[in-house]
Amino acid sequence: MKNLTKLLALLLFALLYSCNAPDGPPTPGQPPVSEETAALYILCEGIWGTNGSTLAYYSFENQTLDKDYFNTVNGRKLGDVGNDIKIYGSKIYITVTSSSQVEVIDVRTGLSLKQMPLANENNKPREPRYIAFDGGKAYVSCFDGSILRIDTLSLNIDATVAAGRYPEGICAANGKLYVANSGGLDYPNYDNTVSVIDIASFKEVGKIEVGINPYKVEADSEGNVYVSSRGNYNDEKYRLQRIDSQSDMVTKNFDVEVLNFCIAGNYAYLYNYDYSDKSNWLKVLNLKTGIIERENFITDNTRIETPYGIAVNAATKEVYITDAFNNMVTGNMLCFGEDGKLKYTLEDVGIMPNHVIYINKFEN
Repeated sequence: MKNLTKLLALLLFALLYSCNAPDGPPTPGQPPVSEETAALYILCEGIWGTNGSTLAYYSFENQTLDKDYFNTVNGRKLGDVGNDIKIYGSKIYITVTSSSQVEVIDVRTGLSLKQMPLANENNKPREPRYIAFDGGKAYVSCFDGSILRIDTLSLNIDATVAAGRYPEGICAANGKLYVANSGGLDYPNYDNTVSVIDIASFKEVGKIEVGINPYKVEADSEGNVYVSSRGNYNDEKYRLQRIDSQSDMVTKNFDVEVLNFCIAGNYAYLYNYDYSDKSNWLKVLNLKTGIIERENFITDNTRIETPYGIAVNAATKEVYITDAFNNMVTGNMLCFGEDGKLKYTLEDVGIMPNHVIYINKFEN
Protein backbone atom coordinates (compact mmCIF):
# COMPACT_ATOMS: atom_id res chain seq x y z
CA MET A 1 0.00 0.00 0.00
CA LYS A 2 2.89 2.36 0.86
CA ASN A 3 4.46 1.71 -2.57
CA LEU A 4 1.17 2.45 -4.31
CA THR A 5 0.81 5.71 -2.37
CA LYS A 6 4.37 6.72 -3.32
CA LEU A 7 3.70 5.96 -6.97
CA LEU A 8 0.51 8.04 -6.99
CA ALA A 9 2.36 10.94 -5.33
CA LEU A 10 5.12 10.81 -7.93
CA LEU A 11 2.60 10.75 -10.78
CA LEU A 12 0.75 13.73 -9.27
CA PHE A 13 4.04 15.66 -8.88
CA ALA A 14 5.01 14.93 -12.49
CA LEU A 15 1.61 16.09 -13.73
CA LEU A 16 1.74 19.32 -11.73
CA TYR A 17 5.35 20.01 -12.80
CA SER A 18 4.58 19.49 -16.49
CA CYS A 19 1.70 21.95 -16.28
CA ASN A 20 3.82 24.66 -14.67
CA ALA A 21 7.26 24.01 -16.14
CA PRO A 22 8.53 26.49 -18.75
CA ASP A 23 8.24 25.41 -22.36
CA GLY A 24 11.22 23.53 -23.79
CA PRO A 25 12.86 24.26 -27.14
CA PRO A 26 10.52 24.28 -30.14
CA THR A 27 10.11 20.97 -31.94
CA PRO A 28 12.27 20.94 -35.08
CA GLY A 29 10.12 21.74 -38.10
CA GLN A 30 7.44 23.43 -35.99
CA PRO A 31 8.44 27.06 -35.37
CA PRO A 32 6.48 29.01 -32.78
CA VAL A 33 3.87 31.50 -33.94
CA SER A 34 5.68 34.77 -34.68
CA GLU A 35 4.34 38.20 -33.83
CA GLU A 36 6.67 39.79 -36.40
CA THR A 37 7.33 37.36 -39.24
CA ALA A 38 4.61 36.27 -41.66
CA ALA A 39 6.55 33.86 -43.87
CA LEU A 40 9.93 32.59 -45.00
CA TYR A 41 11.10 31.73 -48.51
CA ILE A 42 14.07 29.36 -48.83
CA LEU A 43 15.78 28.99 -52.21
CA CYS A 44 17.47 25.64 -52.86
CA GLU A 45 19.95 25.20 -55.70
CA GLY A 46 19.34 21.54 -56.38
CA ILE A 47 21.96 19.43 -58.16
CA TRP A 48 23.37 20.94 -61.34
CA GLY A 49 21.87 19.51 -64.53
CA THR A 50 18.76 18.04 -62.89
CA ASN A 51 16.34 20.99 -63.23
CA GLY A 52 16.00 20.51 -59.50
CA SER A 53 16.02 23.99 -58.00
CA THR A 54 13.15 24.49 -55.55
CA LEU A 55 11.58 27.25 -53.51
CA ALA A 56 10.31 26.31 -50.05
CA TYR A 57 7.73 28.45 -48.26
CA TYR A 58 6.89 28.47 -44.57
CA SER A 59 3.73 30.22 -43.33
CA PHE A 60 3.84 31.19 -39.65
CA GLU A 61 0.09 31.82 -39.64
CA ASN A 62 -0.77 28.34 -40.90
CA GLN A 63 2.38 26.70 -39.54
CA THR A 64 2.83 24.83 -42.79
CA LEU A 65 5.89 24.15 -44.93
CA ASP A 66 5.59 23.67 -48.69
CA LYS A 67 8.96 22.37 -49.87
CA ASP A 68 8.18 22.84 -53.58
CA TYR A 69 6.12 26.00 -53.33
CA PHE A 70 6.95 27.47 -56.74
CA ASN A 71 5.82 24.26 -58.46
CA THR A 72 2.71 24.07 -56.26
CA VAL A 73 1.62 27.60 -57.15
CA ASN A 74 2.74 27.77 -60.80
CA GLY A 75 2.50 24.18 -61.96
CA ARG A 76 6.08 24.03 -63.30
CA LYS A 77 9.63 23.65 -62.08
CA LEU A 78 11.71 26.67 -61.13
CA GLY A 79 14.68 25.59 -63.25
CA ASP A 80 18.31 24.57 -62.96
CA VAL A 81 20.46 26.06 -60.15
CA GLY A 82 18.56 28.83 -58.37
CA ASN A 83 21.40 31.11 -57.29
CA ASP A 84 19.98 34.28 -55.72
CA ILE A 85 16.66 35.57 -54.40
CA LYS A 86 15.71 39.04 -53.21
CA ILE A 87 12.59 41.07 -52.45
CA TYR A 88 12.09 44.52 -53.98
CA GLY A 89 8.75 46.21 -53.46
CA SER A 90 5.93 43.75 -54.08
CA LYS A 91 8.03 41.35 -56.14
CA ILE A 92 10.55 38.61 -55.56
CA TYR A 93 13.38 38.16 -58.08
CA ILE A 94 15.15 34.81 -58.49
CA THR A 95 18.21 34.25 -60.66
CA VAL A 96 18.36 30.74 -62.14
CA THR A 97 21.85 30.32 -63.54
CA SER A 98 21.98 27.19 -65.72
CA SER A 99 18.48 27.85 -67.04
CA SER A 100 19.71 31.40 -67.78
CA GLN A 101 16.62 33.20 -66.59
CA VAL A 102 15.28 35.58 -63.97
CA GLU A 103 11.99 34.54 -62.45
CA VAL A 104 9.83 37.33 -61.01
CA ILE A 105 7.04 36.33 -58.65
CA ASP A 106 4.46 38.08 -56.50
CA VAL A 107 5.72 38.44 -52.93
CA ARG A 108 2.39 37.43 -51.37
CA THR A 109 1.05 34.72 -53.66
CA GLY A 110 4.18 33.23 -55.26
CA LEU A 111 2.55 33.50 -58.68
CA SER A 112 4.96 34.07 -61.55
CA LEU A 113 4.69 37.58 -62.96
CA LYS A 114 7.34 37.08 -65.64
CA GLN A 115 9.90 34.48 -66.65
CA MET A 116 12.79 36.31 -68.28
CA PRO A 117 15.09 34.17 -70.47
CA LEU A 118 18.51 35.84 -70.76
CA ALA A 119 20.66 35.46 -73.88
CA ASN A 120 23.21 37.72 -75.56
CA GLU A 121 23.20 39.01 -79.14
CA ASN A 122 24.63 35.67 -80.32
CA ASN A 123 21.83 33.82 -78.55
CA LYS A 124 24.22 32.38 -75.97
CA PRO A 125 23.03 32.07 -72.35
CA ARG A 126 24.10 34.91 -70.07
CA GLU A 127 23.75 32.76 -66.92
CA PRO A 128 22.59 35.27 -64.26
CA ARG A 129 24.19 35.06 -60.81
CA TYR A 130 23.30 37.82 -58.33
CA ILE A 131 20.93 40.75 -58.17
CA ALA A 132 20.88 44.19 -56.52
CA PHE A 133 18.44 47.12 -56.59
CA ASP A 134 18.61 50.89 -56.70
CA GLY A 135 16.13 53.60 -57.73
CA GLY A 136 13.49 51.36 -59.27
CA LYS A 137 16.00 49.29 -61.23
CA ALA A 138 17.28 45.75 -60.77
CA TYR A 139 20.89 44.99 -61.64
CA VAL A 140 21.90 41.43 -62.49
CA SER A 141 25.44 40.08 -62.74
CA CYS A 142 25.88 37.40 -65.40
CA PHE A 143 28.61 34.85 -66.04
CA ASP A 144 29.08 36.13 -69.60
CA GLY A 145 30.63 39.28 -68.06
CA SER A 146 27.60 41.53 -68.44
CA ILE A 147 25.53 43.51 -65.94
CA LEU A 148 21.88 43.87 -66.94
CA ARG A 149 19.61 46.71 -65.88
CA ILE A 150 15.94 45.78 -65.51
CA ASP A 151 13.12 48.28 -65.05
CA THR A 152 11.12 46.93 -62.11
CA LEU A 153 7.82 48.32 -63.43
CA SER A 154 7.91 47.05 -67.01
CA LEU A 155 10.19 44.09 -66.16
CA ASN A 156 12.16 44.74 -69.35
CA ILE A 157 15.93 44.96 -69.76
CA ASP A 158 16.74 48.56 -70.68
CA ALA A 159 20.56 48.59 -70.64
CA THR A 160 23.65 46.38 -70.48
CA VAL A 161 27.24 47.10 -69.46
CA ALA A 162 30.36 44.92 -69.36
CA ALA A 163 32.13 44.11 -66.08
CA GLY A 164 34.98 41.61 -65.56
CA ARG A 165 35.29 37.84 -65.91
CA TYR A 166 32.57 35.68 -64.37
CA PRO A 167 31.05 38.35 -62.11
CA GLU A 168 29.38 37.15 -58.93
CA GLY A 169 28.18 39.38 -56.07
CA ILE A 170 26.80 42.85 -56.75
CA CYS A 171 25.66 45.70 -54.49
CA ALA A 172 24.79 49.40 -54.73
CA ALA A 173 26.46 52.13 -52.64
CA ASN A 174 26.99 55.87 -53.03
CA GLY A 175 25.51 56.07 -56.54
CA LYS A 176 27.63 53.17 -57.82
CA LEU A 177 27.47 49.44 -58.35
CA TYR A 178 30.22 47.20 -57.03
CA VAL A 179 30.65 43.88 -58.84
CA ALA A 180 32.90 41.01 -57.76
CA ASN A 181 34.77 39.71 -60.82
CA SER A 182 35.63 36.18 -59.73
CA GLY A 183 37.08 34.61 -62.87
CA GLY A 184 35.69 31.57 -61.11
CA LEU A 185 35.16 29.27 -64.10
CA ASP A 186 38.63 30.04 -65.43
CA TYR A 187 40.58 28.01 -62.86
CA PRO A 188 43.38 28.55 -61.99
CA ASN A 189 43.34 32.01 -63.64
CA TYR A 190 41.02 33.71 -61.17
CA ASP A 191 40.22 37.42 -61.38
CA ASN A 192 40.96 39.72 -58.43
CA THR A 193 38.98 42.88 -59.14
CA VAL A 194 35.76 44.62 -58.20
CA SER A 195 34.21 46.63 -61.04
CA VAL A 196 32.85 50.07 -60.16
CA ILE A 197 29.89 51.12 -62.33
CA ASP A 198 28.41 54.60 -62.17
CA ILE A 199 24.67 54.14 -61.86
CA ALA A 200 23.66 57.44 -63.52
CA SER A 201 25.68 56.87 -66.72
CA PHE A 202 25.66 53.08 -66.40
CA LYS A 203 29.32 52.90 -67.38
CA GLU A 204 32.22 51.16 -65.72
CA VAL A 205 34.42 53.86 -64.15
CA GLY A 206 37.15 51.71 -62.64
CA LYS A 207 38.31 48.46 -61.10
CA ILE A 208 39.55 47.89 -57.54
CA GLU A 209 42.12 45.20 -56.85
CA VAL A 210 41.10 42.83 -54.06
CA GLY A 211 41.84 39.22 -53.06
CA ILE A 212 41.68 36.60 -55.80
CA ASN A 213 38.34 35.02 -56.64
CA PRO A 214 36.09 37.71 -55.07
CA TYR A 215 32.62 36.40 -54.44
CA LYS A 216 30.33 38.33 -52.08
CA VAL A 217 29.94 42.11 -51.88
CA GLU A 218 27.62 43.94 -49.51
CA ALA A 219 27.33 47.54 -48.34
CA ASP A 220 26.72 48.80 -44.82
CA SER A 221 24.52 51.75 -43.84
CA GLU A 222 27.44 54.20 -44.19
CA GLY A 223 28.30 53.19 -47.74
CA ASN A 224 31.31 51.02 -46.98
CA VAL A 225 31.51 47.97 -49.22
CA TYR A 226 32.69 44.64 -47.86
CA VAL A 227 34.02 41.94 -50.16
CA SER A 228 34.88 38.33 -49.39
CA SER A 229 37.29 36.51 -51.70
CA ARG A 230 37.57 32.74 -51.88
CA GLY A 231 41.21 32.43 -52.91
CA ASN A 232 42.36 29.41 -54.92
CA TYR A 233 41.34 26.78 -52.36
CA ASN A 234 45.02 26.07 -51.80
CA ASP A 235 47.73 28.51 -50.72
CA GLU A 236 45.60 31.65 -51.28
CA LYS A 237 43.11 31.71 -48.40
CA TYR A 238 39.70 33.32 -47.99
CA ARG A 239 39.79 37.06 -47.28
CA LEU A 240 37.51 39.86 -46.09
CA GLN A 241 38.21 43.46 -47.10
CA ARG A 242 36.50 46.84 -46.79
CA ILE A 243 36.23 49.37 -49.63
CA ASP A 244 35.55 53.06 -49.07
CA SER A 245 32.91 54.00 -51.66
CA GLN A 246 34.06 57.65 -51.60
CA SER A 247 37.65 56.93 -52.64
CA ASP A 248 37.04 53.46 -54.13
CA MET A 249 40.07 52.16 -52.30
CA VAL A 250 40.53 49.17 -50.00
CA THR A 251 40.83 50.66 -46.51
CA LYS A 252 40.99 47.53 -44.36
CA ASN A 253 42.07 43.92 -44.60
CA PHE A 254 40.51 41.88 -41.81
CA ASP A 255 42.56 39.20 -40.14
CA VAL A 256 39.93 36.51 -40.58
CA GLU A 257 39.19 33.97 -43.32
CA VAL A 258 35.57 34.44 -44.40
CA LEU A 259 33.70 32.21 -46.82
CA ASN A 260 30.39 34.08 -46.67
CA PHE A 261 28.71 36.83 -44.67
CA CYS A 262 25.70 39.10 -44.33
CA ILE A 263 25.28 42.56 -42.83
CA ALA A 264 22.56 43.66 -40.42
CA GLY A 265 22.77 47.12 -38.89
CA ASN A 266 26.23 47.71 -37.45
CA TYR A 267 27.19 44.05 -37.52
CA ALA A 268 28.40 41.54 -40.06
CA TYR A 269 27.72 37.86 -39.45
CA LEU A 270 30.64 35.87 -40.84
CA TYR A 271 31.10 32.18 -41.39
CA ASN A 272 33.82 29.91 -42.64
CA TYR A 273 33.86 26.30 -43.80
CA ASP A 274 37.05 24.30 -44.27
CA TYR A 275 36.54 21.81 -47.09
CA SER A 276 39.56 19.75 -45.98
CA ASP A 277 38.68 19.02 -42.36
CA LYS A 278 34.95 19.92 -42.56
CA SER A 279 35.21 22.39 -39.67
CA ASN A 280 33.25 25.64 -39.54
CA TRP A 281 32.59 28.66 -37.34
CA LEU A 282 30.28 31.67 -37.14
CA LYS A 283 31.54 35.00 -35.77
CA VAL A 284 30.08 38.51 -35.38
CA LEU A 285 32.05 41.54 -36.57
CA ASN A 286 31.32 45.02 -35.20
CA LEU A 287 31.46 47.25 -38.28
CA LYS A 288 31.93 50.42 -36.23
CA THR A 289 35.04 49.18 -34.44
CA GLY A 290 36.26 46.69 -37.03
CA ILE A 291 36.70 44.14 -34.24
CA ILE A 292 35.28 40.62 -33.92
CA GLU A 293 32.83 41.11 -31.07
CA ARG A 294 31.68 37.50 -30.75
CA GLU A 295 34.10 34.70 -31.56
CA ASN A 296 31.34 32.10 -31.30
CA PHE A 297 27.87 33.27 -32.23
CA ILE A 298 26.25 29.90 -31.48
CA THR A 299 26.06 29.55 -27.70
CA ASP A 300 24.12 26.31 -27.17
CA ASN A 301 26.44 23.83 -28.95
CA THR A 302 24.09 23.42 -31.91
CA ARG A 303 26.11 21.75 -34.64
CA ILE A 304 25.98 22.83 -38.26
CA GLU A 305 27.58 20.38 -40.66
CA THR A 306 27.94 22.45 -43.86
CA PRO A 307 26.84 26.09 -43.60
CA TYR A 308 25.71 27.22 -47.04
CA GLY A 309 23.76 30.43 -46.57
CA ILE A 310 23.09 33.09 -43.94
CA ALA A 311 20.55 35.88 -43.47
CA VAL A 312 19.44 38.12 -40.60
CA ASN A 313 15.91 39.37 -39.97
CA ALA A 314 16.40 43.08 -39.25
CA ALA A 315 13.19 43.32 -37.19
CA THR A 316 13.54 40.23 -34.99
CA LYS A 317 17.37 39.94 -35.01
CA GLU A 318 16.91 36.26 -35.82
CA VAL A 319 19.75 34.65 -37.74
CA TYR A 320 18.88 32.08 -40.40
CA ILE A 321 21.54 29.56 -41.40
CA THR A 322 21.14 26.86 -44.02
CA ASP A 323 22.90 23.51 -43.68
CA ALA A 324 23.57 21.72 -46.98
CA PHE A 325 25.05 18.58 -45.36
CA ASN A 326 26.85 16.70 -48.18
CA ASN A 327 25.12 18.59 -51.01
CA MET A 328 23.35 15.41 -52.16
CA VAL A 329 20.61 15.11 -49.53
CA THR A 330 17.98 17.61 -48.52
CA GLY A 331 19.26 20.27 -46.15
CA ASN A 332 17.87 22.15 -43.18
CA MET A 333 17.28 25.76 -42.22
CA LEU A 334 18.08 26.70 -38.64
CA CYS A 335 16.84 29.84 -36.88
CA PHE A 336 18.86 31.30 -33.99
CA GLY A 337 17.89 34.08 -31.64
CA GLU A 338 20.08 37.12 -31.07
CA ASP A 339 21.54 35.26 -28.09
CA GLY A 340 22.93 32.54 -30.36
CA LYS A 341 20.53 29.85 -29.15
CA LEU A 342 18.60 27.67 -31.57
CA LYS A 343 14.93 28.64 -31.76
CA TYR A 344 13.71 26.13 -34.35
CA THR A 345 14.68 24.07 -37.37
CA LEU A 346 12.91 23.58 -40.69
CA GLU A 347 14.05 20.13 -41.78
CA ASP A 348 14.59 18.75 -45.29
CA VAL A 349 13.70 22.01 -47.05
CA GLY A 350 15.50 21.07 -50.28
CA ILE A 351 18.83 20.13 -51.80
CA MET A 352 21.57 22.73 -51.22
CA PRO A 353 19.49 25.49 -49.56
CA ASN A 354 21.43 28.69 -50.16
CA HIS A 355 19.27 31.75 -49.42
CA VAL A 356 16.55 32.72 -46.96
CA ILE A 357 14.31 35.76 -47.28
CA TYR A 358 11.57 36.77 -44.87
CA ILE A 359 8.30 38.67 -45.02
CA ASN A 360 7.45 40.55 -41.85
CA LYS A 361 3.83 41.31 -41.05
CA PHE A 362 4.23 45.08 -41.25
CA GLU A 363 6.27 45.12 -44.46
CA ASN A 364 5.61 44.57 -48.16
